[in-house]
Formats: sequence, C-alpha cells, structure tokens
Amino acid sequence: MSIPASTAEPAYLKGLNAPQRDAVLTTEGPVLVLAGAGTGKTAALTARLGHLLATRRAYPSEILSVTFTNKAAREMRERVGRLVGDLVEGMPWLGTFHAIGAKMLRRHAELVGLQSNFTILDTDDQLRLLKQLILAADIDEKRFPARSLAGLIDEWKNKGLTPREIDAGESERYANGRGGELYQRYQERLAALNACDFGDLLLHMLTILKREREVLADYQRRFKYIMVDEYQDTNSVQYLWLRLLAQERKNICCVGDDDQSIYSWRGAQVENILKFEKDFPGAKVIRLEQNYRSTPHILAAASGVIANNSGRLGKTLWTEEAQGDKVKVLGVWDGPEEARRVGEEIEAAQRNGQSLDKIAILVRAQHQTREFEDRFIAIGMNYRIIGGFRFYERAEIRDALAYLRVVHQSADDLAFERIVNVPKRGLGDKAVQKLHLLARAENIPLSVAAARILDTDELTGAARKSLGNFVIDLARWRRMANELPHAELARQILDESGYTGALQAEKSVEAAGRLENLTELVRAMEEYESLGAFLEHVSLVMDNESQADEAKVTIMTIHAAKGLEYDTVFLVGWEEGLFPSQRAIDEGGNASLEEERRLAYVAITRARRRAIILHAANRRIYGQWTSSIPSRFVGELPSAHIESENSMSGGESLWRANWSERADPFADVARGTGRGPGWQRAAGVKDGGSFTSRTFSREPTRVVEARASAVSLGNKGRSDLEVGMRVFHQKFGYGAIALIEGNKLEIDFDEAGRKRVMDTFVTVG
Repeated sequence: MSIPASTAEPAYLKGLNAPQRDAVLTTEGPVLVLAGAGTGKTAALTARLGHLLATRRAYPSEILSVTFTNKAAREMRERVGRLVGDLVEGMPWLGTFHAIGAKMLRRHAELVGLQSNFTILDTDDQLRLLKQLILAADIDEKRFPARSLAGLIDEWKNKGLTPREIDAGESERYANGRGGELYQRYQERLAALNACDFGDLLLHMLTILKREREVLADYQRRFKYIMVDEYQDTNSVQYLWLRLLAQERKNICCVGDDDQSIYSWRGAQVENILKFEKDFPGAKVIRLEQNYRSTPHILAAASGVIANNSGRLGKTLWTEEAQGDKVKVLGVWDGPEEARRVGEEIEAAQRNGQSLDKIAILVRAQHQTREFEDRFIAIGMNYRIIGGFRFYERAEIRDALAYLRVVHQSADDLAFERIVNVPKRGLGDKAVQKLHLLARAENIPLSVAAARILDTDELTGAARKSLGNFVIDLARWRRMANELPHAELARQILDESGYTGALQAEKSVEAAGRLENLTELVRAMEEYESLGAFLEHVSLVMDNESQADEAKVTIMTIHAAKGLEYDTVFLVGWEEGLFPSQRAIDEGGNASLEEERRLAYVAITRARRRAIILHAANRRIYGQWTSSIPSRFVGELPSAHIESENSMSGGESLWRANWSERADPFADVARGTGRGPGWQRAAGVKDGGSFTSRTFSREPTRVVEARASAVSLGNKGRSDLEVGMRVFHQKFGYGAIALIEGNKLEIDFDEAGRKRVMDTFVTVG
C-alpha cells in the first residue's frame, strides 16, 4: 500500500533504500523483513511506525510494537518521537515482551488468581522460594540444586507449559520424577504471595488469551498493527502469544535475521522465523541486504562462513563501502601470547589515532577474559568488562529494595524474610522459623504473622520487643507511603530502619561505597511517578548503564556484542573445542554447530573497518593446558578476503606455511597419513616436530587426529565406525557405540553412562 498523494515526500522516507521503503509502505497483511547485519533495520522499523501514525492508519494506542530490550524500546520511542512528535507519547504498547506482558496481566490478574499489585520476583527471590519448597519436600538440595529446578521451570514456561501440561518424561528431569509436582507447588506458592516470576508474565497472559475469548477478542480488535523486532529470538510462549493476537487482522510485521539467532539456551527458536510464511500464508518477504556498517572484505568473510549452514532463508549482503583491509587471521603459540599480540595491535591503533572506545575484544566464554585483564593491567591499558556485576544485584541495593517491596505489598514474604533481621535485630533463624510455621498454619503473610506472634509467648522477650518495633515501623512506613513522595519515603526507611547508620558505623571504604550506591538508588527513584512503577522497572531492567568518563577497550562475549559495532574487533580463541564450543556440539549435535556458526557470523559482522581473528596452539582452560587446532570456521573463511600472519615465539616458526595459501590443512589426515605438512600447518607443529602427547601434554595424539579428520568429513559420518565398537572420548573415557546416526553417536560409556556425541571426538580404542 502506498502513502496518500502529497506535495512533498515525508521526512521519514528520506535516505531509505528501495527495500527499506518497501518495508515501510507495505502496511497491510503479514510481512517478514529479513534484515541482515548492519542493514538499517531500526531505521526501517522506526519509519514504518512513523508512517502508520503520520498517515493516521491507526491511533498510537492501536499499535503493538514489541522489542527484546528496554534499550531498544527507548531508542525506538526516541526515534519515532523525532519523526511524529508528541504522538509517540500515546503509545502505551511499545516495549519489551515482559513489560507489555506485565501491563496486560495487571489488567486481568484476577483471571489467574492474582491481584493487580502483584510482585515480580527476581532470580534471587525465586531461588530462595524454591529452596524452601525443596526443603519442605524432603529433597536433598545439594543433590538436586534449586538453581537446576529454576532453570527447568523457566524452560517449561518459555515453552508455554503450565504444571498440568508437564508429562512424566519432563517431570523425570528433576529429583527422580518430582519436577512437575514442585512446579505445581511453586505456582501455588506464588499465587499465595500475590507474586509471579518473569516467565509468568507471558505464560499467564497466554493462559488468559486461550481461555477467555472476550479478552482475546478485545486485544485483537484493539491492535490494528503488530510489529516485532528481533523475531528470530522469540521463544515458544512469545511466538504463541503473538500468533493469537495477530490472527484476526493479520497485520503483523516481523523484523529479524535467521543468521543471527544465537539464544537457543534462553529458549529462542530459530524455527519461528523460518516458518513465518507457513504461519501466515501469503506473507510478503522483504530482504534488507545493503550493509551500512562493514567493508566488503568483512562481509565476504562472514558470508563465507554462514553459507555452510543449511537451516537458513538466505540473503546476500553487499555494501558501497571501500574494500578496506582484509580480515587478518593470526596464529599464536598460547593464550598469554594471544593477549600480548592483541595488546600490541591496540597500542599500534592508538598511535594511529584510534580511540579505545572504538575497539572490542569478543570472546566465546567468560574465562577467556582473564588473560586480557592481566595483560592490560600490566601495560596500563584502560578496559571495561561488559556483563560484570550490575547495580541492582548489589547486596545493599537488594536490601533497600526489599524494604520498599514489603511496604508496597504486604504479602511479599520473600522481601520480608530478607530484611526482618537486616540490620541485625536479634531475630535468629529459630525466630524466623516460628514466623514461617504460624504463617503456613493460618495461611497468612509473614508480616501479618509477625504482628500476631507478638501476642503469644513463642518468642523470647528480646526477640518479641525487637520484632514489635519492626512491625510498628512497617505500619508507619505504609501510612507514610500515602503521604510522602516515594524517593523521600525510601530515605526515611533507610534512616529509621538503622540500615544507613549501620553502614556509617563501619567507617570503611566498602561501607562508604555502599552508602553512595544507596544515594544513587534514591536519586533514580525520583524519575518514576510512583513506588510501584519504580519497583516494576527494577524487576524488568537489571542493567547498570554507567557512563564511562574515559575511553576504554571493551571486552565481552560474542552473545553480549549482538547489536553493537566497533571500528576494530578482535575475535579471539577460534579453536576447535572452544569455538565452536565442544560442550554445545556434544549436547546439541548439528543444530548446536549451526548456532555456533551463526555466532561466528555475528562476531565478524560487529567489525566496521578491521577484524582480526586469533587462534592459539595451546590454551590453559581451568588450570589445564590443552592443545588445539584452528576452528573449522577459520577453514571456512574465503581465501580471497583474508590475510594470515605467522606468529614467532622464541625464534621458532609456529606455522610452517601461510594460511593464505589455503591448502587443505586436513588433507593429509583425511588420506590417513596424519603427519603431513598440511596437518602441521593446522595443528601448529614446530619445525621438524611430530605431534605427540609430549609436545602437547594434555591431549593424546589420536584425539586431535580424530578432530582433524572429522573437519574434512563434514556431517557425513565416519566410515570406520560401527555399532558395538569400543571407542575412546577425551571427556567421557571408554565406551561402546550403541547407535550411529550420520555423524552423531550414542555411546554407552563405562563410567559416564549413555551420551550422545559427535564422531569428531572419538577414536577407535
């Protein structure tokens, strides 16, 4: 559909390329916008929203626009505001899945047994509640950790499964079949607390939409247009929720990139975007392929890697940018040398005028950061770790929030329990246990039980007096909540509770820092209209976005880097077993390998001007030296777009030939020799050396040979294996093959039991 005739082109269309315009102007019916990395999808999405509002196809309240992060939602609101002015202020349904789910659920809370002022539990509170349930069920928490149950329940909720829908097979995944029972008890306890966790925000709404036809019909009428960003990252419950809301009008526009689906461990399903056309017959697919971020060499390198995936819709990125530098592939001897080389490259870039803020180091696993931190501290280079300790997770902030929560919502037992003896009031575990017993016996909140137990002789005189004072304080603070601004209320609570005084009495640097954090918390509250709004914000946003006062190199995982870009990017640790992750492949087979490859694609496309890939012949992981061969992704880089450099260590050449020759590094192994020059290039054998367990002390030759062999075989499977054969696996030891499916094996290991592994990592033995 085109816009109405006018004398001048709308401002929001200026600067858009043809596919972007198509995405903006195609307003009716289902639309899938396949937006490759750096192709301006935010500009198109923003312009589409602006177009719907400017042409009055819908009122602001009639558009549902869903993002995955609060940052993305803020950016969207700001951009649309610049296009259409005050109209954006009337868009109540622009936000994250969780924020919109919470907004809807507060309207219909009674339909799932909640009150509208329900509390949203964070992970810490969830774990404490689950530990209580596990203890009450007489289950050994050390053997069956609460964190495992929490992860399982979160997985079930992401799949849209209520306790009634958990079958025996799923239930077996925790405590010998008691998983479903504890899930049910957990949901019952949440209802009693007038609380829910993050998974409930959408699961409860999905239940309501399925069960209450009038509610569903109301939202289907309300939302004339639905827009979804990062659709490739949706999980099952998000997918089902969206599909229900879109079924009536079918005016749904989903923007995403199947090649950047990297969050399966969070429940994301790449299949959701792959089957969009099946879900919405007649859907229009628009491909955004012109990249505005990276050079042609970088794009070609990324495209060469991702082309090896079979489960993708496909697109071809291109750019009008100058060719720039080729992607550099650098082989080094070990992890410390990798950190040294990266430091030297960054210092050289600095001398050439590049700011540290424009440089990033991307790792596959958190443990990789230590080498760089040690090195940068040694050379005095400023750096930041993205994904470190966050503001709202600090102990003093959690304590302050617990006070505010129990004042705001008297049934919040978890918050009450956290601060009933913080600061110390002489209320020990026995006193708290008596409170729990009374609360459960009478089915009342702990705060009510605290008031009632004062009329009994259950507590000692000192404990009764201390608890009595606390109960009086709570009642006074709740009255004050109706009279004082919520920020001032927080100051009063922290002072009158003795929390501030206790920190001041410590007179330490740490205590001073905690007091500063509390001051900052109160300051942050002033930006919100009510205490309830602030507490919901904290629940939904566990992210400390501090403003750096000086330029720093950024170090983060590839997952954390998605959506970001830097002039220079160092991609470190590109070795088999580390990247792609051996654990991921062992657990997920080819599907996980393809996700690892998408992760490589995301990593490369973070670079605007320079991408440097490093791999080490040796690496110390968790205290163990492990020999390595280059990642298969290195072998998938197109030769015309890379240049290789051979690192020198102790005067000896690590690499016998330049990778730019592109000879098959595994050819000799595939032919059965296992000792030719191609193998030496791949494995990093020193001049004249042979690859033995003495050369690399932590991994037997035969295991490394098997890895190399499998790289050349791809997914076809090895011809030297058969059912019943005895094999050896570096992690699980010896076992017998029970089943062969292509390149995947099921093996009954002598010690580890039956495991599903890739044939890449076993040898006949």
